[in-house]
Amino acid sequence: MAIRFYMEVHVPAAITSALRRRGIDVLTSQEDGTREAADDELLSRAASLNRVLVSQDTDLLRIAHHWQSTGRPFPGVIFAHQQGMSIGQCSADLELISECCREEELANQVLFLPLG
Repeated sequence: MAIRFYMEVHVPAAITSALRRRGIDVLTSQEDGTREAADDELLSRAASLNRVLVSQDTDLLRIAHHWQSTGRPFPGVIFAHQQGMSIGQCSADLELISECCREEELANQVLFLPLG
């Protein structure tokens, strides 16, 4: 099964649109009504939906690390820094992850973009 993504509010809409054009299952926090939610609530929501959280918010790195260290499970976090990466490169990397990774490979992990 392809990886499904949950985009937090800082991820540009152009990335979401590009992924959807490629047939990738993406849900945004805006669509889900969590636009104003605290970061730990976003990770909880993504986990409850079994979706990998895509973020450009460094606070989520700290929260994911805390969850890892306390053994709290989550489907994964992908972090793409807001600078130094184009929308096209970010979209291509997320497409590759969606198509090539298995859920268990991303579970409880933090991946950093760009991939290579």
